Amino acid sequence: MFIRCAFFRGQVRPGFEEAFDSYIHEHLVPLWTRFPGAQEVRVLRQVESDVSDPRLEMVLSVRYPSRESIELALASEVRQRSREVSKGLIDMFDGTVFHTVFSAEEFPMPKG
Repeated sequence: MFIRCAFFRGQVRPGFEEAFDSYIHEHLVPLWTRFPGAQEVRVLRQVESDVSDPRLEMVLSVRYPSRESIELALASEVRQRSREVSKGLIDMFDGTVFHTVFSAEEFPMPKG
């Protein structure tokens, strides 16, 4: 499996914290969960860290079964729409956004 992440390095502009959260849930999650081939969407918010830099305000994590499914999602109409809608989120954010694709293995937890 593969996981494509968008890392929001920086912080929400002061006074926009609630609007940032609402915008994600109301405008972007409905789009992200419709990406073709996506098997799971997670929005991760940094609560604490053992380093002060980088500050990761948010990480969007989307799981796909293959690299080909990622390419199909990136070329999709819903992804293009999400890029447009994301501009409203970026307006509330001071920092940079970058994407990384990870190969991932999943291991069952031992019972007992």
